[in-house]
Amino acid sequence: MKILIIILFYALSLTPALSQAEPLTEINKDSRCQVCGMFVARYPNWLSEIILDKGSALTFDGMKDLMVYYFHPEKFGTTTKDNFQEIWTKDYYSLKWIDARQAFFVIGSDVYGPMGHEFIPFASQEAAASFLTDHRGTRVLTFSEINHQLVESMRHGMKMK
Repeated sequence: MKILIIILFYALSLTPALSQAEPLTEINKDSRCQVCGMFVARYPNWLSEIILDKGSALTFDGMKDLMVYYFHPEKFGTTTKDNFQEIWTKDYYSLKWIDARQAFFVIGSDVYGPMGHEFIPFASQEAAASFLTDHRGTRVLTFSEINHQLVESMRHGMKMK
């Protein structure tokens, strides 16, 4: 039995680690935001995505709409948070895809996304703090600090699905 356990442990140690799902790099021009219905390909700098456990991607025209979906996916389809594998967004400065769960977001700035007020994403806290100062933001948040009430307050006056 010990030998079997050692062999199993050795075999598992040689297996490559599961790689992180990647965001879609090419967006179909007909793809629509899961929340507001806007054509997301028109706003490539603001793209955000949820990668589901089956490998399919849900695209959004910004983090605000992604967070609307994140807090209540049942309102928009059959998926649940249990099916969310990865959450991606683009760093505001570099436009590189970053893990949204590790990102820093500025709110209250003078920069608006496709749907108005937006969570402006950054890969580093330093970049977010610099942007906050330069663009009169009110706060830097982590993904876990964003809540449903804050998202809804940023949507005030918006007409969406």
